[in-house]
Amino acid sequence: MKKIRLAVIFGGQSSEYAVSLHSAGSLIRKLHKKRYDLLLVGITKDGKWYIYDGDVESIEHDTWLQDASTCPCVLSCSTANHGFLKLCSDGSYEEIPVDCIFPVLHGKNGEDGTIQGLFELSGIPYVGCGHMSSSICMDKEMTHIVLENAKVPCAPYLCVYEEKDMDYEAVYQEAKAKLGLPIFIKPANAGSSYGISKLDSFEGFEAALKDAFYHDGKGKVILETTIEGFEIGCAVMGNRELFAGNVDEIETSLPFFDYEGKYQMVDSHIYCPARISKELIEEARTLALRAYKALNCKGMTRVDMFKTPDDQILINEVNTIPGFTDTSRYPTMMKEAGIAFSDLIDRLVDLAME
Repeated sequence: MKKIRLAVIFGGQSSEYAVSLHSAGSLIRKLHKKRYDLLLVGITKDGKWYIYDGDVESIEHDTWLQDASTCPCVLSCSTANHGFLKLCSDGSYEEIPVDCIFPVLHGKNGEDGTIQGLFELSGIPYVGCGHMSSSICMDKEMTHIVLENAKVPCAPYLCVYEEKDMDYEAVYQEAKAKLGLPIFIKPANAGSSYGISKLDSFEGFEAALKDAFYHDGKGKVILETTIEGFEIGCAVMGNRELFAGNVDEIETSLPFFDYEGKYQMVDSHIYCPARISKELIEEARTLALRAYKALNCKGMTRVDMFKTPDDQILINEVNTIPGFTDTSRYPTMMKEAGIAFSDLIDRLVDLAME
């Protein structure tokens, strides 16, 4: 059987660059080597693209760029090329066609529809959501708007736009009146819990809002009600026929599930399946599928939710390129549903190439 020429893209211009490297390392190790002819493409923090032919460890340790195998490249937007152009030192270029692209990119320019639009111009199938749903899911305000219009329950929120002479006291009082205390402050366009704060008074509010604006990069911040209870999640996969994986549960002693909790499991633990009733697990899976459809997702997403003390389930956010490390929630939830990591990769590539 002819191998699939699969381009795996890692790195990127995002605060989640390091997360991408570890996700890419795990994916490369787990995929079925006999099925794929791999092309590894790294994007530096300042946006330069390179073809890389070294070992996986150098990606995970972020020393890949120093490898002698690296060579500058670009993705051709012409459907005639259907792949990458390797830029040679003598000024010439070499065409490298690919069958499919697996973007292992998180955050800005990788998960927000930007690079997905580029893939669509090139005519190359790619894993994950399209440019529109990627963009909507990345923007927490737009996610709320679409889901609320589809009658999918979400946490109450307030959207704040950056202004030159912002009255922080007035913003705080509006948020306090609408949302109560404590409140969460989140960048509208960021992931991995960067720029998130939890406050129960005006002290530190201005600094927290400025930090969230910094990580957002687009001048928009979301303030949300603190939901009593705990976080759960559900992995979803599919295009027309959808499959919901198992549901997990986050237990943390931290104010919220932050970067260290997610990737280093500091003061946090994930249970899969979640320690809730079978009825609530099915309700969560159904709600995740409703959100997936409303947002016009395809390929895959991880739907994050809250479970309240009175057994309500509310959508928190939707991640279109979830983490892919060995301990990441998406592959773990799929494994609990009977799909091993390596088989999961195959199914996602097959969905991209439908």
